[in-house]
Amino acid sequence: MTRASAARAWPAAALAALAALALLAGCGGAPAGHRGVEIRFWAMGHEGEVVQELVRDFEREHPGVRVAVQQIPWSAAHEKLLTSFVGDALPDVTQLGNTWIAEFTALRALAPLDRLAASSGLDTSTCFPGVWDTNVIEGVLYGVPWYVDTRVLFYRRDLLARAGFPEMPGSWAEWRRAMEAVKRTAGPNRFAILLPANEFAPLVALALETGSPLLADDGTRGAFSEPEFRRALDFYAGLFRDRLAPPVTNNEIANLYQEFARGYFAMYITGPWNLDEFRARMPDSLQSQWATAPLPGPDGPESSASLAGGSSLVLSRKSKHPREAWALVEFLLRPESQLRFYRLSGDLPARLEAWRDPALAAEPRVRAFGEQLRRVKPTPKVPEWELIANRLQEHAEGIVRGAATPEAAAAALDREANRILEKRRWLLSRRHAGDAAAESR
Repeated sequence: MTRASAARAWPAAALAALAALALLAGCGGAPAGHRGVEIRFWAMGHEGEVVQELVRDFEREHPGVRVAVQQIPWSAAHEKLLTSFVGDALPDVTQLGNTWIAEFTALRALAPLDRLAASSGLDTSTCFPGVWDTNVIEGVLYGVPWYVDTRVLFYRRDLLARAGFPEMPGSWAEWRRAMEAVKRTAGPNRFAILLPANEFAPLVALALETGSPLLADDGTRGAFSEPEFRRALDFYAGLFRDRLAPPVTNNEIANLYQEFARGYFAMYITGPWNLDEFRARMPDSLQSQWATAPLPGPDGPESSASLAGGSSLVLSRKSKHPREAWALVEFLLRPESQLRFYRLSGDLPARLEAWRDPALAAEPRVRAFGEQLRRVKPTPKVPEWELIANRLQEHAEGIVRGAATPEAAAAALDREANRILEKRRWLLSRRHAGDAAAESR
């Protein structure tokens, strides 16, 4: 089935899936004594290895239900999922990156979960709302957050203090002043911040802070020439123009952690996967001198925002064991399971209740992520977003290298996004025409 035909068939299939799962939700959780049931669960990367410890506890709690966990490398995950969908062989439960939800929803591969989540007490009051929203497509829930991530500032406290800033500023204006001061004290061959030219996430985070939708008209056109995105792009470009950030990719940095330790840069926007790396790789003399903080907001801390990231758990629309599959999801979303998973993997819990544990609440570097996660926003929930994001990175690198102005880059991004989204506009026009014809009858 092509993506276009899947999108045209979507409304009827969604209603059927909703009705089926509604009946299941009304019947309660996994049935006791259901012998000989096997649930297939695909998990990616390191998560696929460590989750097996939790799965053994689930199996003890549900006699007769066996979970077959398959560990999939992240590098092969997307292709394997698409191949399995085409072959009608998707597993019952899958770990899915949040930015993939829209694509697999368009393929009608995922079961709607609104009623099941409500019956389990899972909603935006129990999880970070911005991350939860990544799983909601056209008002329907298709996944529940399993673990979360976002980007914050990692910074050298001593270098900022030496420049006259004992605390990380909360607004762009003060942040810019702090970077200028760090640059003055650091000298010509050192910089205030590292923003690798081949990473689009920092620029997207800045744009989310200004309120840019990134895409306009129901995700059918680019919004890169609009004032909100231009404000973020101009701020970003100015950091390179004024040599506050080096015009390099991360491939041109021999060793990120050594360069951070020697003061080549004082700030870096990255995610929770780097917490353990910085702890392990920074010298003992600097262990107390690096910290994390939420991103400064364009108009102060209240306007701080960042990307809503992480992975979610989804159910196959064609699962033969949806009750047992949902019971597994419920088990993995328990606060105690989330905390155990954090200790095993380092992945931050999606359940707010788990963040009350001292292991998270008492660690300032982790706590900054908890603060930022309350102020995250999803990127556009369309299947084409990752392709557009790659184009954004290419044009941002052109600005960094001095090959394009922000104005020209924004205009080019709009043209390319509009071309990429042409089929989406056509599909939506067909859907709207069909809805109008149905109403007239």
